[in-house]
Amino acid sequence: MKNREIVLSERLQMLAEMVTPGYRVADIGCDHGFLSIYLVQKGISPHVLAMDVRKGPLAAATEHVENSGLGAYIETRLSDGMCGMRDDEAETVVCAGMGGRLMEKILTESMDKAKALKELILQPQSELREFRAFLRRMGFRITDESAVYEEGKFYFAMKAVYTGEEIGVEAKADINEQNILDEFGELLLCRRNPVLKQYLMFRRNVLSQLLEKLLGENTGRASARLAEVRQELTEIETALCRYA
Repeated sequence: MKNREIVLSERLQMLAEMVTPGYRVADIGCDHGFLSIYLVQKGISPHVLAMDVRKGPLAAATEHVENSGLGAYIETRLSDGMCGMRDDEAETVVCAGMGGRLMEKILTESMDKAKALKELILQPQSELREFRAFLRRMGFRITDESAVYEEGKFYFAMKAVYTGEEIGVEAKADINEQNILDEFGELLLCRRNPVLKQYLMFRRNVLSQLLEKLLGENTGRASARLAEVRQELTEIETALCRYA
């Protein structure tokens, strides 16, 4: 791998493009370290902390860093979330490859560190509505969003900065609108992101088939799920109207 440039997957490339050039980066859950190596190879970051809670992937990342000849610029470190990072070691944290609840837990356990950073680059793989709402409650503002479709999966990424201003909603109409923005991403909707549209149409198709199946069942559980599916479809149709 020495002197050979890393080629990232689309979902990792999306993250790399969100990092502000010149910022030191802490790559949380670095896996095999390819993103960390890429950021240094491309001159995006002068120094990267590649951290993972798992010894196996971290050992692989360490080997890849050594083979790339970038050991002076990339440090691998065993760490549970941001616990192993000092306050002054990075301006940017990249966190990807995990569910929204776990990501929320990682940020909550190191909230003071998270608030002191200049930016968070985040790619939750589930619970996006709850995660975006969590960021709002904690005083973070999403300043950029992107999406890719790769190998049969949709990936959504966001850049968040701490402002200290909690964004709340009060009126029922505002709450319904905020739910849609939290679920699908305000910036993605405003920009009429084509990958998001692809996702919305995919979900509409899946839920429409599920709706037909539930209509043929006559159980209390089916009735409850039926209401949920109809609500999800309503939100998707509302979101798709942004593309008209």
